[in-house]
Amino acid sequence: MTLDPLDVLKDLVRFPSVSADSAFKQGLIEVQQYLQSKLKSLGFEVDILKTEGNPIILAERLVEIDAPKLVIYGHYDVQPPDPLDLWDSAPFEPEVRGNRIYGRGAADNKGPIAVYLAALSELLSENPDLPLNLSVLLEGEEEIGSPSFGPALKVHGERIRGDMVLVCDTGSLRPDQLAVTTGLRGITCIEVNLKGADRDFHSGIVGGSILNPIHALVDICSSLHNPDGIINVPGFYDSIVEVEDWEREELAQLGNDLEEHKKFLGVKDFFTPPELNAFEATRFAPTLEFNGIKGGYQGEGSKTVIPSEAFVKISCRLVADQMADDIQQILMDTIRDRCPKQMDLSFEVEHNGNPYKVVPLGKPNSPDDQSPVLTRAFKLNEKHSKSLFGKKPVYLREGGSIPIIGDIKDILGMDTLMLGLYLPEDGAHAPNESFDLGMMSKGKELIKRLLEDLV
Repeated sequence: MTLDPLDVLKDLVRFPSVSADSAFKQGLIEVQQYLQSKLKSLGFEVDILKTEGNPIILAERLVEIDAPKLVIYGHYDVQPPDPLDLWDSAPFEPEVRGNRIYGRGAADNKGPIAVYLAALSELLSENPDLPLNLSVLLEGEEEIGSPSFGPALKVHGERIRGDMVLVCDTGSLRPDQLAVTTGLRGITCIEVNLKGADRDFHSGIVGGSILNPIHALVDICSSLHNPDGIINVPGFYDSIVEVEDWEREELAQLGNDLEEHKKFLGVKDFFTPPELNAFEATRFAPTLEFNGIKGGYQGEGSKTVIPSEAFVKISCRLVADQMADDIQQILMDTIRDRCPKQMDLSFEVEHNGNPYKVVPLGKPNSPDDQSPVLTRAFKLNEKHSKSLFGKKPVYLREGGSIPIIGDIKDILGMDTLMLGLYLPEDGAHAPNESFDLGMMSKGKELIKRLLEDLV
């Protein structure tokens, strides 16, 4: 039996499998059941790994002890669909318009899952005795930071461990050239809460006699960057691995147009660290961003109060070899040092994930101990990508984070080949998310050829 990736993706989009909102729990259950059924139909033994949160689907096709083992990763949860009024079609009702299919999760990550399933169905139908051990690992919490994935790896690691991992949860910049992701930024998130008085006060009666928490919070926030954009947190940059010349050359060969990118973003100008352009900054540099800030009256008109509390949400994107726990600690220590004595300070610690870096064979910094199966996969991908896309792949660090890739490396010692099936136009996480049907077709054929030749 072979599967049509478009039909599979239409089915998957219809399941509202939002992990961030308990109202969508039924959608998560139903998509799990659907994926189990499809994998069983392809001849996989399917097990459900129970966790504290959403279960992990582990499907296995183990044929020969001495054969290579490839682990394919994906996630069946999606982002919330809000804001609903910005969608041109219902987010959980797939719609094909032109050369795209629209729906929440179409690109991230249900499109690649549909590609995996279709490629496996054709491959195993044509090569039922293929001497390749395969595991498919699908989790349901990636969009909320994968809190259950690391613990599951520690419990089931020996069963999961293989020679390499294949992931298609990253992007390419254009449809005629595949991007192979060689680095993912890590992430650490905290919420900072400042409390002054025990209640809000009239700004005329007490104004000038107490410190406003908003004032204190804004001062702390402004101190965390220098005017040139450099992050002003002692020790923040100490462990960073320098960018290699070949990495800059790979990015430069794309010929990215900064003026066009400025128009695409809708900004007047860029704000980057010294000596980095906008494209380099998002791939090579760490960040410290303020993702939300609140304090005092937010409604229409004015309400002249000095609020009792204010808070800010901060995230840092990290590059190799910054460790998330270490950066989180020095950031909180810095904020403690800069917090005025009039304020009570507290933190809410959110999810962490370490950065990840992998280097293809033949580069000046290629490791000597790289898995031979991974090395072969890199070579095969160059061959088949050039055939299918018309150009050899480009190797790029990615600005986003997939914390579980670092977990897999740290816990199981496995490296990952990351093939970018998303395009910028797909709008992952945004209203009108879509998936390019051309990338779907070429991706299916690429994965099929890659697995077929890997043995």
